Amino acid sequence: MPDVVVVGAGLAGLTAAIRLADAGLEVEVLEAADRVGGRVATDIVDGYHLDRGFQVLNTAYPRLRPYLGDLDLRAFARGAEIVTDDGRHRVGDPRQGLTLGLDLLRGPIGSLDGALRLARLSARALGPVHPLVTGPDLSTAAELERRGIDGPLVDSFLRPFLSGVFGERELATSARFFLLVWRTFLRGTVAVPSEGMGSLPAVLAARLPAGAVRLGVRVREVTADGVRTDDGGVAARSVVVATDPHAAADLLPGLRRPQMRRLVTWYHTAPTADPAPDPMIVLDGRRARGPVVTSVVISDVAPRYAPPGRRLAATTVLEDVPAQVVRRQVAELHGDSGWEHLATVDVPHALPAATPPLVVRRPVHLGPGLFVAGDHRDTPSLQGAMASGARTASAVLAEVAGMSDFPA
Repeated sequence: MPDVVVVGAGLAGLTAAIRLADAGLEVEVLEAADRVGGRVATDIVDGYHLDRGFQVLNTAYPRLRPYLGDLDLRAFARGAEIVTDDGRHRVGDPRQGLTLGLDLLRGPIGSLDGALRLARLSARALGPVHPLVTGPDLSTAAELERRGIDGPLVDSFLRPFLSGVFGERELATSARFFLLVWRTFLRGTVAVPSEGMGSLPAVLAARLPAGAVRLGVRVREVTADGVRTDDGGVAARSVVVATDPHAAADLLPGLRRPQMRRLVTWYHTAPTADPAPDPMIVLDGRRARGPVVTSVVISDVAPRYAPPGRRLAATTVLEDVPAQVVRRQVAELHGDSGWEHLATVDVPHALPAATPPLVVRRPVHLGPGLFVAGDHRDTPSLQGAMASGARTASAVLAEVAGMSDFPA
């Protein structure tokens, strides 16, 4: 009988399992799918590496740091390229080079006043974390308005950029979450593993003892002394439910079922061209923009995402749109070099909605021997999922092993 059964081999479940195993407990991870990772996965189609939606890592994520050495990361250039009615503009943190800050100081995107206001907000985001997650919480739109950040700086830059992060265009997401996200972009580097985002859960799973993860095992019920699967019962002293939020609510009646955001990623391919020397996420800042939120030639960042002689673009939209509309906008953003539709990845429950007031740390201990982990207990991000897993492991150890001083 294992000490702990972890239901779900996503980032939260794997992180919890690693910490529990490192503390000397016997852990068994049960995963219904045929691979680890949950919503973080990579499919290989005709030599292309297609992530389960456009996802990236940020080297500033604290919970990611122990695994950076095991990930062959490929970094994006810092900043974003914005297409406007007046041309193309590269913007970013001026600390990384003066030229990235110039377009925030002048039209058609920015102004000196807007740049100064954004700089003051950025300074707050880079300060102590505690003030960012306490006190009154507004929507991101209301927080930007309160700080006098408006006009093209929002409509052409911040709104399309943040829409791809939040999964919604109105910027109704919590300002607390926005400031935490903004902090990571200022402090870290955005990157993807060379073989796709599925490399991250694979690296986590490799840290566990052999045989600790059982794939293709669906848990139907959480019981007082373990779980019941399609193959029978598994007894354990403690159970950690680390599935997606709605599956967790099915297993744990009474658990809050959060609203989920949808993300749709369109993948297009074209013949090889000279890669961008500093590949950036491209935003459509035009007044008559189409449905695309963000787009990037991901093979310019990580060449192994596409087979030799081909390029791969990953484009995010938030709703159903005709294929020809997306393809036309991709050609406008990246140049019409013969882009062809390869695949569409629709993730209806991509991430929990982080509406204000956001509770950054929800309870993970639900009762004797019963725990829950996932990004719905912290923040809707890879960092949030892994932080929740670590926090849940500490709660398990405090109860099962009497190790209340185990660091969270």
